[in-house]
Amino acid sequence: MKQPPSASNFIRQIIEADLKSGYKTSVVTRFPPEPNGYLHIGHAKSIQINFGYAQDYKNFGGKCHLRFDDTNPSTENREYEQAIIEVVSWLGWDWGEHLYYASSYFDNFYQCALSLINKGLAYVDNQSAIEIKLSRGSLTEPGKNSPNRNRSIEENLDLFTKMKAGEFADGEMILRAKIDMASPNINMRDPAIYRIRHQHHFRSGDKWCIYPTYDFAHCISDAIEGITHSICTLEFEDHRPLYEWVLNNLLEIFPKPHPQQIEFARLKINHTITSKRKLLSIINEKKVDGWDDPRMPTINGLRRRGYTPNAITKFCERIGVAKADSAIDISVLEDCLREDLNQNALRRIAIVNPIMLIIENYPEDYSEEIEIPNHPQKPEFGKRKLNFSKKLWIEADDFQEFPDQKFHRLKIDGEVRLRYGYIVKCTKTEKDDGGKIKYIYAQYDRDTKSGEVNTKPKKVKGNIHWLSDIDAKPAIARYYDNLFSVADPEKYENIFEVINNNSLSTKKILVEPMLYQCRAEDKFQFERLGYFCADRFEYHPGSFEGAVFNLAVKLRSRY
Repeated sequence: MKQPPSASNFIRQIIEADLKSGYKTSVVTRFPPEPNGYLHIGHAKSIQINFGYAQDYKNFGGKCHLRFDDTNPSTENREYEQAIIEVVSWLGWDWGEHLYYASSYFDNFYQCALSLINKGLAYVDNQSAIEIKLSRGSLTEPGKNSPNRNRSIEENLDLFTKMKAGEFADGEMILRAKIDMASPNINMRDPAIYRIRHQHHFRSGDKWCIYPTYDFAHCISDAIEGITHSICTLEFEDHRPLYEWVLNNLLEIFPKPHPQQIEFARLKINHTITSKRKLLSIINEKKVDGWDDPRMPTINGLRRRGYTPNAITKFCERIGVAKADSAIDISVLEDCLREDLNQNALRRIAIVNPIMLIIENYPEDYSEEIEIPNHPQKPEFGKRKLNFSKKLWIEADDFQEFPDQKFHRLKIDGEVRLRYGYIVKCTKTEKDDGGKIKYIYAQYDRDTKSGEVNTKPKKVKGNIHWLSDIDAKPAIARYYDNLFSVADPEKYENIFEVINNNSLSTKKILVEPMLYQCRAEDKFQFERLGYFCADRFEYHPGSFEGAVFNLAVKLRSRY
């Protein structure tokens, strides 16, 4: 079970004040995604808050609903619904029996709209979308009343009934709340609460051709489900008066106390966007491979890259809950992943730029097994065995022909320890016709094997990793950089101007054979390189044909 957020903040203070005063006797929250895309890292914060507080106040009947805001048939589908369910569960949260859909309340929304019409608080408007937009005014000028604003209740009821019956085309009529066209809050200037959509809905089919707007449906859904605290992001702050207006004018259906809307700052990370519209445009233009591309800020993308639920939870806890928007550096998210994988990821050896090291005085056609810990700080993780032989692969960067004094790895006449193995002394190199080094030669000291009781007490400054020619297997490593070249891509309407075309590179590498046994999404520290995740779509257990490992995060720099 996940641990709830425990630090005090303004949301917690509101909840506790409500409980202390008796205004609310329980805590019921909800996470209400629209199934029109995949969840992103910003949603993780909302999930953490809503499910976390419900769990934290379980002594007050705390529970969190997973509710799909599926009121727009033109953008929603079953694929997105199932992806959202999977992600919330993968993050470790359980809604139990409390899975709901706004589409289940279509009859309720319709009856609420009829109630407002009968009170003279809603009217059918047949102005065009452009006319309505022009009549709404601006931040400095009031709006203008629609010529249809004073239609009789009977005429509005008749037109709304015909809307429901499918007698009008899309956009020909809308139902508007009758509030105040001079309100300083533009959201209160007779907002639309129903529109016509002659489209198939993935759950209700073709039963309806009119659909409520989000602002109308959301507060009613909260009230139907008995939500006590409707926690949402800051962009909905200006919508709160409409949320309250709707419920206050439906008291005969929803008596007080009503759900209380509380806004918090949305999560914004540098070099990242979370607009579903913009993310979808990147997918459609083939800049990424899909919603789960490891460069995407979606939870599915982060998961495929190698992020863990613990790392994402820790990140949400670390940034806290604030009232004002601010940008978080992506390094904070990366640090949370490093901390988690440093504790839990098995260690493996990979060679990125291989060059062959030949041990001249090691027997031909002979090898020995060397035990290597799976995690140097966790003996309970066990050990594995690698072969040591005459021909080894090492990193080309671990050898320098003309090193400076600070270079403590392999060099002519220099000694290093082959990690977990022997100390070797480089004797010479062999080059091809172009002057490029093909082979490095060395002599090993057979009395310096790591872990042996009779090992010679000899110390060297260098320690490099290796794979035997017997063990080394081919694989592909994918390296990722920020998808955007600027820190704040959200401010660009044309985000393709700031796409980083070098955000993905691939490299053929050599890896140890224990990776034959790994499963998709298994995570490892490739020693001295970084943390990698077996790609879940291209990795085939038992075969290195097509084996792909995604770089999750680099090791923390020592400098």
